[in-house]
Formats: sequence, C-alpha cells, structure tokens
Amino acid sequence: MYDRILVPTDGSPGVERAVEHAIGLAEVHGATIHAVYVVNTATFATLPMETSWEGVGSMLREDGEAALERVRARARQTDVPIETHIVEGSPSREVVRFAEECEADLVVMGTHGRGGIDRLLLGSVAERVVRAASVPVTTVRVGEVDAEEATATSESEATVE
Repeated sequence: MYDRILVPTDGSPGVERAVEHAIGLAEVHGATIHAVYVVNTATFATLPMETSWEGVGSMLREDGEAALERVRARARQTDVPIETHIVEGSPSREVVRFAEECEADLVVMGTHGRGGIDRLLLGSVAERVVRAASVPVTTVRVGEVDAEEATATSESEATVE
C-alpha cells in the first residue's frame, strides 16, 4: 500500500514518536522512509540586520543534519531504507511540496497538540499540511503526555521487555 513514507522532523525529542510510527509502517509495507528537515527561512526575517545570515543558515542546517542523523540511526536498527533531505522555506509549504516531489504515499508527522487560543494564534504546521496535502497524512501527538498515558505506556513497555 505504501512505497514512500515522508516523515518531517524538527529535531525535537517528541518527534521521535512520529519517527517510530513511520518506521513501523515502513517495516510492515516494505516502504522507504524519506526524512525531511525544513530550515524555516521565516526565522531569518526576525534577525537584526547586522546578523550574519550565512552563519545562522549554516547553524540551522547543522541542526537539520543532527535531526536527520537521529532518524537515520533509528532506521539503521531495522531494514527500512531511508533517504534524508534538507530543504528551505515555510515548513508546511515545503512538507507538502516535498511530498509531491518525492511521490510520497503517506506523510507521518508529529503534532504538538496545541489547542484553543494557542492554535488560533500560532497555527499548526500539521494542520496546514493535512489541509493542503494530496496524500494521506497521519499525525502523531508529540506534545506533553498526561500522567495516565505515561503510566500505561510504561506498563506496556515493561510487559514487552
């Protein structure tokens, strides 16, 4: 069903849940993972004029390489083939564009679970991708886990080990 699964990463620890989910699906379907890190060029607009844009861009690309290396390391623990990519632009637009470019069958991405006024004011990359993507998008909540869910997860992990 799935040959190419796109998983965007921002390098945050919570995104590991989305990466795990994507790799699990890739294992079941024999798919290739395409991990993408978007250097958010909108962050450059808020910098003072005297700031070295090249230095900041280089630092953000280094952050992207580190984030993608974590995804590669996880994929190496399985037989899932992986390709990694760094692109620049608006995160939601670039994820949608890249999904089309790599002919992804599915996008698996994290959502920080914002709600209410936070979502209204800040928007949601995941929500914009869901609305704009031409392929299915699976979102994995990566925000803070409540105590009940953490306990259930710990118990199930203890049982599996």
